[in-house]
Parts: sequence; C-alpha cells; structure tokens
Amino acid sequence: MGKATRERSARERLAEQRRIEAQREKRTRMITVVGGALALILVAVGLVVYINSSKDKSEEYAGKLAPATREADGSIVMAQPGVTAPVLEIYEDFQCPACKNLEDTSGDTIKRLAAEGKAKVVYRPFRLFGQDPLKSNSERAANAALCAPADKWVRFHDEIFDNQPREGSVGFQNDDLIAWGGESGITGAGFENCVKQGEKNTQVASMTEYALNTAKVESTPTVKLDGEVITDAAFSPSDLEKAVASAK
Repeated sequence: MGKATRERSARERLAEQRRIEAQREKRTRMITVVGGALALILVAVGLVVYINSSKDKSEEYAGKLAPATREADGSIVMAQPGVTAPVLEIYEDFQCPACKNLEDTSGDTIKRLAAEGKAKVVYRPFRLFGQDPLKSNSERAANAALCAPADKWVRFHDEIFDNQPREGSVGFQNDDLIAWGGESGITGAGFENCVKQGEKNTQVASMTEYALNTAKVESTPTVKLDGEVITDAAFSPSDLEKAVASAK
C-alpha cells in the first residue's frame, strides 16, 4: 500500500470516527432533552395527582361539637341553637361498609359544618339489611344507639362505626356495645338494660319504615340536603362543603 493510499485510509477512518462521535453527541442531546421533558411531565402529573388527592382528603376536626338533641322519631339533630337550615340528613346503617366509608371520609367535615353553624345535621340510623347475620348486627347497633343519651350520641355513633364487624360475620354483640358506650362516657344500669333487652327495637322498626317508605331511601348511605339527594357529593369533603354553602 503506497503512502497516498495510507493517508487516504487514515483520513477516511478519521472522518468515520468523527461521524460516529457526532451521531453519539446528537443522541446524547436528544436523550437529555427528552429526559428533561419527561421529568417535567412526571412532575406535572404528580402535581395533578397530589392536588386531586388532597382535594378530597378527609379532614380532622377536633373542635367542640354542636349540641345534639334527640327528636321524638329517634333521629339525632346536631346543630347550633337557632340554626334551622340548610338541613343535612344522613340515612345510615351501622353495619353498612359504605356508611363507614362516608364517616371516615366526611364525618369530621359534617361535624365542623354543624359546629360552625353552617348546617343542621340530622342523623337517621335504621336497619337496611334483611338477612342474618347482617340484620341482627344492624338491629343491635341501632337499638344501642337509641339507648344512648343525646349528649353522648355522636361519640358513641363514631365508636360503633370504628368497630364495625366484617360484612357477613356476627358482630355488634350487646356486651361490646355496652363497653363502647362506656368508652363514650355512657354508664349506668339503664343503658345496659336497654341494650340487652332490645328496648328500642320497636323504634328501630319505625325508623326503618320511615326511611324506606316515606323518605324512599333505597341504599345506604343516603345523604339529603334540604330534601335533595347529594350522596355522591357527600363522599368528597370539598364538594360537600360547596353544596352546603350554595344551599343557603
């Protein structure tokens, strides 16, 4: 191979090497640009997910509750004195998992709205289930709730939901309900006898009749605002608050 041929070959190898390096640099720049864009997209997506998840995050209300009173029909009204509207009615069954979910998600928001005088809250527990063990579980819990004094009712209500038995299993035994009542500040033989003897079962049946045949409740929970069903909105604390504010 002559000198000219060797020089030409060297130049060709150098040119090929430079071409390869140029392609490598181009790929590196593209990866950097795409990676940066992808990172921005991921940050944006993460921000949207965070905002959406935070929007409906359950709050924690630890303030003083609005006064609670029991009506003749067994319902519990939680409202500040003089507050008569808007009326937020909650139809629930203590054995219902979706009702527990509502309490876990929006229960504290409901308490705060009542405490701030923004709503008159009416709890209407009843027995939805018609087959055992769900039926008996539900009836025992509803009876015990009616046995509880009004000023301890909301705390006892929350205690019952906190201890909801797995659906399909036997639960809400009377001794347990009495113990949870004690943890809620309810004591005395009157409460214990009322729970054990099922003294409020007749009223549970009346409340069930009202919910199903008068209020036309088809499932639990059912949440009504001034008579209009807003159950879906009630599962979002922010949407619930907006609905209550717009009802005034």
